[in-house]
Amino acid sequence: MKKLSIILSLTLAYTCSYAQPLSATREYINRFRDIAIAEEQRTGVPAAITLAQGILEAEAGKSDLVRRSNNHFGIKCKTEWTGERVYHDDDARGECFRKYDNPEQSYRDHSDFLRTRAHYSFLFKLDPTDYEGWAYGLKRAGYATNPKYPQLLIRLIREYDLQEYTLMALGRKPIPESGNVVRLESGSQNNAVHTVASASTAATPAAPAYPQGVFQINGTRVVYISKGTSYRSIAQQHNLSLEHLYDFNDMEPAEAADADHLLFLGRKRRTGATDLHRTVEGERLFDVAQREGVRFEDLLTYNGLDDDRTFIAGELIALSPSASKPSFSPPPGSAPAPVAQPAVTAYLVHRVQPKETLYSIAKKYGVRTEDILQWNNLPTSGLKIGQELRINKK
Repeated sequence: MKKLSIILSLTLAYTCSYAQPLSATREYINRFRDIAIAEEQRTGVPAAITLAQGILEAEAGKSDLVRRSNNHFGIKCKTEWTGERVYHDDDARGECFRKYDNPEQSYRDHSDFLRTRAHYSFLFKLDPTDYEGWAYGLKRAGYATNPKYPQLLIRLIREYDLQEYTLMALGRKPIPESGNVVRLESGSQNNAVHTVASASTAATPAAPAYPQGVFQINGTRVVYISKGTSYRSIAQQHNLSLEHLYDFNDMEPAEAADADHLLFLGRKRRTGATDLHRTVEGERLFDVAQREGVRFEDLLTYNGLDDDRTFIAGELIALSPSASKPSFSPPPGSAPAPVAQPAVTAYLVHRVQPKETLYSIAKKYGVRTEDILQWNNLPTSGLKIGQELRINKK
């Protein structure tokens, strides 16, 4: 989006905005986290990426373009735009930028902008939690010409724990109460209506929300379908046989879905992205297999079970053979069983070499950067030459 000739000045501008008082950026995050979460649930654009781009592109809401147009993502008019516009110096003098009635319209239009353009489609095949893949993918797709654009987004996500909001949108973490819960009602991208509700009146979703279309869980392609959806239509749409679709999802043949649920389009993995899953009230082992993208038969083996069962909140489910078999709690009304602890896992030690980054090390061993941070109790991604890192064997 920005020409190379002005990269240096942009980087300097970012540095200045990044150095502003912590409260300014935090205030921005607190104001727009709810709409970022809502947009991830609506379109699949990770909330962490949305917030990081907003902070960077809008200078945490302080840029001249934002003040004049409520445009938080630097989106230009393009031929299809019929709404209001402002003119701003960017790649050239006096370029046309979209103008919005409020910031929430800008957030919604940003999601639609990414979701509806073919050259961004590959991003939606990534796991929503893969913020590094999204950051580098945005650069590769041409969102920005600044060569440091991915690193700037990743730094913001880690510095301000923005990944938490992606996990909230996926239902993996509770959404904290807020007095500014933004809901966008249906409408065109040019005139979307927004309402603000207090936390006491905001509705809490009954079940986790997932992105529209195909996305990934634990490296496997999956869709979230609604009650009544024909399994045959899904199989035909994705060039699969019905037998394979049923097999991939550990399910008996049926004509249509009897409830909203995840449906995998490929064979799930034998182990989870982590070693353990902590259950919620009423969750079944089959539910865990789907939410974690792990084969049901393997979960039975790892946990010493013969068949599916329902769990109470807080029980630990082993997602790999390296995790200890949890001591399951008895049925509700009985005394809870002790919480199981993970078994000692085999690992190797990597010594950090010059120019290595956490991302390059994670890629080398086929693991996630978040895993390395967790395995080594690292508060940040900063590394020192010669530092020893524990890499758990899968």
